[in-house]
Amino acid sequence: MSENIVLPSRTPRFLQSLVCFSVVVITIAGGLFGLGISLHTLMFLCLLWVGLHAFSLGFGYLQIRELMNNALVRAMPAIYIFILIGMVISSFMHSGTIATLMYFGLNWLSPSSFLAVGMLLCAIMSVATGTSWGTVGTLGVVFIGIGTAMNIPLPLVAGMIVCGATFGDKMSPISDTTNLAAMSAGTDLYRHIYSMLFTTVPAFVIAFIIFLLIGLNYGEQNLALEDVNAIQSALANTYTLAPWVTLLPLILLAVLSIRKVPAEVTMSSSIVLAVLIAIFYQGEHPTTVLNALWENKPESTGIQSVDSLLGRGGISSMSWTLLLALMAIALGGILHGAGFLSALLAGIITRVRRTTTLIATTIASGFLGNLAMGEAYISIILNCQLFKPKYDQQKLDSAILSRSVEEGSTMTTGLIPWTTAGAFYAATLGVDVLDYAPYAFFNYLNAIVAVAMAGLGIGLLKPKAKPVVVREQH
Repeated sequence: MSENIVLPSRTPRFLQSLVCFSVVVITIAGGLFGLGISLHTLMFLCLLWVGLHAFSLGFGYLQIRELMNNALVRAMPAIYIFILIGMVISSFMHSGTIATLMYFGLNWLSPSSFLAVGMLLCAIMSVATGTSWGTVGTLGVVFIGIGTAMNIPLPLVAGMIVCGATFGDKMSPISDTTNLAAMSAGTDLYRHIYSMLFTTVPAFVIAFIIFLLIGLNYGEQNLALEDVNAIQSALANTYTLAPWVTLLPLILLAVLSIRKVPAEVTMSSSIVLAVLIAIFYQGEHPTTVLNALWENKPESTGIQSVDSLLGRGGISSMSWTLLLALMAIALGGILHGAGFLSALLAGIITRVRRTTTLIATTIASGFLGNLAMGEAYISIILNCQLFKPKYDQQKLDSAILSRSVEEGSTMTTGLIPWTTAGAFYAATLGVDVLDYAPYAFFNYLNAIVAVAMAGLGIGLLKPKAKPVVVREQH
């Protein structure tokens, strides 16, 4: 499929772009929260609205469809991962991997330390693997189970998981968004990561302290040891819990990720190993295990909450999320391809003068890009392209641009219900985005810290001076 589309001579003006984008946001927000209309239906209405605006610029139907198709082609790697993650979760359930982590995790963690330590462990795993989705789909599911056993509100647990998972997605040298932001801004990968340390580490420490203090409130309550013992007994009676066997799929997933093996190959390998363990070690029937890759079903441990948790996963469990992602990406394809976002942001950028305002505008633009396009990848590329001349004009290092774009795009994508990340997190953890978003402290504190430090003049790297080449005269 070619992306060489002959664009109409008319380009959208700032006012039309503002109206077009504003109605999209109002339709989704008002329909979802005010009227209770299905999010998929609202996306369809937004597609019609934006399509009519593109038609008014001279785009024909085939051209509009091509804009949507191009966006979907760019997002195909994420779509593959959607499907594979569903199978990873279900296969890890049947191999006993999740059950093993829950069983021993209940021994190692206490209610008072659970939130802070859980956030730290999610951060370590996401840095090591470079994927927030993989972290949420594995360790995140385990922590939901442990949090349930400890009677800690699940929105709070999910917010903690998203905080830790997002840290690695932003800071890991093997993260796709980290590499994409550095490449799009034209800066070195490790200079990009060094630049992010100035704002990301303080925000992470603040969020860690908040979770530590919140955890102390739960530490004052008595842990229902009878419930914990009952859960552990149920798990031990259902699975053979030998960590040196059942944790092999997770170890394989981490090792291959660290070695930068493509995500599709990494996940597929882990699925195959987990299936083999489920059949030959756990003694499950091959038909049951293979069918679970499509649609997993609750286990029969005797404890309803545990049965429900262990019944998660499978390709079918991702269908709601996948369909929403496809519609959101198609919508973003029109908004981006027809020039609406470029016209909207260009009109704002020209009015920016101060460095602090520029950084704040870049972060806000990343958030708006996620709102409009449904995923962070296009938002990162678009904003790097739009803001780069302004950062050069302000004599700011390209690493500041890449950092600010990530703080607007990578950090907020999981806080929006219709983005690919937000929909995935909600489907995987079983907690609505709007329920856990208030507790994802790190994700929005990072932007506040970044703007505050820009105002104080801290961490504003200047471009490296290019070496002067002296030619010898003969």
